[in-house]
Amino acid sequence: MIYEVRTYRLPPRKQGEFIKVFGEAYESRKKHSELAAFFFTDIGPLNQVIHIWPYESLEHRADVRAESTKDGTWPPHVHDLVTLQQSEIFTPSPFTPTWATDVKGPIYEWRDYIIKAGDIPQTYKAWGTAIETRTKLSPLAMAMHTEFGQLNRFVHVWAYESLDQRAQVRGEAAAKGIWPPKGGGELITQDNKICLPAPFSPAQ
Repeated sequence: MIYEVRTYRLPPRKQGEFIKVFGEAYESRKKHSELAAFFFTDIGPLNQVIHIWPYESLEHRADVRAESTKDGTWPPHVHDLVTLQQSEIFTPSPFTPTWATDVKGPIYEWRDYIIKAGDIPQTYKAWGTAIETRTKLSPLAMAMHTEFGQLNRFVHVWAYESLDQRAQVRGEAAAKGIWPPKGGGELITQDNKICLPAPFSPAQ
């Protein structure tokens, strides 16, 4: 399984229009393959939308993308609403082989790290020893690293009922020494953003 993560930057106050047009076109597109999630940013870098597409392989991605354009409904007519497009291919972690479909938000924290080159396996090893205890406090929707795009990126997406619950969980995890996991790869940079799901997003 691979995940294509497409991140688009929009002009200010255009998220609603983009989501409407995209959602209407997705009704036809999803018969070829469905999203894992579609988010828009609420805190952090604003005016972004993020759509995550699961594929069995790069060949499957190419086949689906070719087939989905044949009836003329895809891609959605949003070109005038997009100022920047980024596409990256991610491989899921050993402990999140697929997007967790039973995970509910509606608050999703998207944490984006750059790990020192060669240290992703070390990071997964450290996380593997602690993740079961940490996810008893709040669920992990996905952890994954880049195969194509900006390399050595490690993204993990956490679901919360509210921002208050996020603060409570993170405080409890730190106070009890549950999280962050000890060891792991060297962190070069850390970024995060709070995202909300679009109405048609499978992840809600």
